[in-house]
Amino acid sequence: MSISPIDSLPNWQPVRAFGMGLVGMAEQIPATDTGIPAVPAAKADFGSLITQKLSELDTLHKNSDALAVRALTGDMTDIHEYTIAANQASVATQLAVAVRNRGVEAFTEIMRMQL
Repeated sequence: MSISPIDSLPNWQPVRAFGMGLVGMAEQIPATDTGIPAVPAAKADFGSLITQKLSELDTLHKNSDALAVRALTGDMTDIHEYTIAANQASVATQLAVAVRNRGVEAFTEIMRMQL
């Protein structure tokens, strides 16, 4: 499976709605009607940024799990609410895994260059 570069995607927008905001693209990415605030430019160190984003990912999964319980117990009137939350958590997890894999590949390549 081949992945095309981001530059080739027309009107590409960051995946801010899934809790995985992008840093350093501009001074500030404008907020949309998703209710999630805009992502400020890179001012924090890398470790705290990763910790914050993993915490947001955990929050997405906890929200999805809570909605799943409500859906199964019959307390939820709109099942679409759970479906959207589950898909958001899934896509955010896929993005986090892809970023991790790229980081590991980059580290491995750097280690190869030192030999």
